[in-house]
Amino acid sequence: MDKKRRTVVIFSGGMDSTILLYHLLAEGHEVFALSVNYGQRHQVELEYAQRITGDLDIPHEIADLSTISSLLGSSSQTDASVAVPLGHYAEENMKTTVVPNRNMIMLSVAVAWAIGQGASNVAYAAHAGDHAIYPDCRTEFAEALGHAIELCDWHKVKLICPFVDKTKADIARLGSELAVPFERTWSCYQGGDRHCGACGTCIERREALMVSGIADPTKYLPTAPMLTISNRGELKIDWTMLINGTPMHEGMRSKAETTK
Repeated sequence: MDKKRRTVVIFSGGMDSTILLYHLLAEGHEVFALSVNYGQRHQVELEYAQRITGDLDIPHEIADLSTISSLLGSSSQTDASVAVPLGHYAEENMKTTVVPNRNMIMLSVAVAWAIGQGASNVAYAAHAGDHAIYPDCRTEFAEALGHAIELCDWHKVKLICPFVDKTKADIARLGSELAVPFERTWSCYQGGDRHCGACGTCIERREALMVSGIADPTKYLPTAPMLTISNRGELKIDWTMLINGTPMHEGMRSKAETTK
């Protein structure tokens, strides 16, 4: 295999990074998958990552950085005292899901592994829908970090982020074309054994598949709200109805919020 096609991928086991994995494999890359345990409450994603890489028979490593979680501030992903916010990513409270400098930390480890493997690329699945909430998913960040990565060692490594200008729906459609098993991916920030269907990343996942016209095989908790499309074609969260079409009882939203 040409080492110019050898690529280390930041791999969470989520929908976006799994589609990126399949995309790079389809383009002929020799892929090495790197997952990171940074003390996230949804560590179940690491189990999904192991299963997917096992299915694809590709090298997979989990970097244990869990001891840094106390340094990462009050993020709902690393601090159990901070509730995971519900609703769409456009809402202001979604900023509590930000883990400070997470992508730079993970990419730094990926670059080190890439250098050790003689790989020429590292890749991550930042996309356009993340830009408003996550500064380290913006095009400007990727360009600046990509330049720094090329300077960090005598062995040149390139940063690849092919989804940075694509919507989540665009990525979902690509995943469908590549026959990605969506049901084997994990998105929910709550953790648990089923997706809550109500947190920001669950709503984004459901919306992307719905807008793309792709049947959603994900198993959600019965407390998940229904998603509806307005007369103007806008997707909205209907907090009065459950995902199965029955009325949402008083207090059901708070129950969903405390589900772990």
